[in-house]
Amino acid sequence: MKHLGYCTNIHPGESWSEVRDNLRDHVLAVKARVSPNERFGVGLRLSARAAQELRRRKQLEALVQFLAENDLYVFTINGFPYGAFHGGRVKEDVYRPDWLEDPRLDYSDLLAELLVAMLPADVDMGTVSTVPGAFKPRATSFEDREDIAERLIAHAAKLCMLEDRTGKRITLALEPEPCCLLETVSESIAFFHAHLFTSARVAHFANASGRSRGDAEEALRRHLGICFDACHMAVEFENMEAALDAYARAGICVPKAQISAGLELPAEASLEALARFDEPVYLHQVVEERDDTLIRYVDLGEAIEASRDRRGRWRVHFHVPLFHEVFEGELASTRPETAELLHLLGGDRRETPHLEVETYTWDVLPAEYRALDIDDAIARELTWARSELDKS
Repeated sequence: MKHLGYCTNIHPGESWSEVRDNLRDHVLAVKARVSPNERFGVGLRLSARAAQELRRRKQLEALVQFLAENDLYVFTINGFPYGAFHGGRVKEDVYRPDWLEDPRLDYSDLLAELLVAMLPADVDMGTVSTVPGAFKPRATSFEDREDIAERLIAHAAKLCMLEDRTGKRITLALEPEPCCLLETVSESIAFFHAHLFTSARVAHFANASGRSRGDAEEALRRHLGICFDACHMAVEFENMEAALDAYARAGICVPKAQISAGLELPAEASLEALARFDEPVYLHQVVEERDDTLIRYVDLGEAIEASRDRRGRWRVHFHVPLFHEVFEGELASTRPETAELLHLLGGDRRETPHLEVETYTWDVLPAEYRALDIDDAIARELTWARSELDKS
């Protein structure tokens, strides 16, 4: 069964009371537009602060009751941004604390506990997406990667124990992103094989989770996987079908996909229109395809400054609304790649049950691209995503 929802990280809110208000003010409004008579799936974003506040028994019980009364259910949590995500500079700080730091492990453990409590009786699996290890400059050595893997294994053991206790499976889905430790498909597969699925790690996981050695590897592969972000993969010029096939051959699960699109600028086109998307809050990595070579820039402003004589095609990590394929000037989006992913994931051919529309950059889009009421905009995105899924 496929679960389709949208990520509430589009709505500013760091405290639980703010998140709760967003559920009442926005999620219900979107449901009324796209799913008035059917249960509606929610991709919940909880900061560390909101998660700590929600863990109080009365708060959590009230949320579970609210979801049931309004025909909503949470099937996935965005556990990527730990702290403040709107209203000020985020940039590379979005990855901190990362998997080199214990607070990231503690936060992920808490999110899993909360999600288990929120899952309805007829949904036996949840996902939590997370940072791709660390920002690449912070994880340069073999020892760094081993340190990250150690925490991931500890978290997977926690997920095993939760499943034993509740019968509900939570899978942590690492989300490859440009300029991070896990960036490309090949880098992600290499990390899983060299640092997570080794015989030594499996033996350690067996001890930590109380599994037999024979069951441990299968359990580990169930609880650690990939969140396949369509924008990120398109920016890296990854072929969608080839990427999914590569993960399948490597025995790495892809339980969650984020349905998103980035910006594309044709070769030798003017940078003028793109410069309007250079803003101070989020990191907008750029990958240029030039003569079969990929040239990477950490942020859009840096790329513009360095590439006045550019000749290649650019793709930019700036999540844009799925209902826009063409923008001012020669700008386009990577929506065709997103549609291709949805066609591949539709039906039962691919085991990616959780699909989440994620356009968190709404507040920093140029004004003319966010003139639509935000609830109407989210509804249009979900309607488009559903229509593409139906084409598969």
